[in-house]
Amino acid sequence: MMYLVLGLILFLGIHSVSIVAPAWRDARSAALGEGAWKGLYTLVSIAGFALLIYGYGLARQQPVVLYTPPAAMRHVAMLLMLPVFPLLFAAYLPGRLKRAAKHPMLLAVKFWALAHLLANGTLADVLLFGGFLVWAVADRISMKHRTQRPLPGAPPSAMNDAIAVVGGIVVYLLFVFWAHAWLIGVAPM
Repeated sequence: MMYLVLGLILFLGIHSVSIVAPAWRDARSAALGEGAWKGLYTLVSIAGFALLIYGYGLARQQPVVLYTPPAAMRHVAMLLMLPVFPLLFAAYLPGRLKRAAKHPMLLAVKFWALAHLLANGTLADVLLFGGFLVWAVADRISMKHRTQRPLPGAPPSAMNDAIAVVGGIVVYLLFVFWAHAWLIGVAPM
């Protein structure tokens, strides 16, 4: 469990710098240079992500069950996961969907985390998905009080919404029927 917690601290910690210390983040970026800051940010993110994947895998070998969700929650989770990939696409494909969601990536993380909390009840699940849910809520709240940095992406277009929805549903179906079992070792259906 230690690796999972350390991974969450590193990954969510570096992603929380703008939430808790935006001025410090801007000062570090200015002092190091934008490229060096992004490089450091990326290295810490990758290290944290690798640790949380490794730690989650270890924790699944000896699960500590906190609650056992009803079987119907798997269906609710599948439904909650449906908008996740279109929202992720919409984050980089500006259109009406992005405008309506305001922060589609954070909304996607919230749906993903909540869906997994409803379908899984081990300590590792609560730490991983609960941690991401708390982070996404905190980040969304903080965005109301800080200047937004531009997010790289495609130029705004009416086609972006169609691409986000169709591409997102295709990726969702790939995950449901193949990729989740291959990557995570658990078939959702």
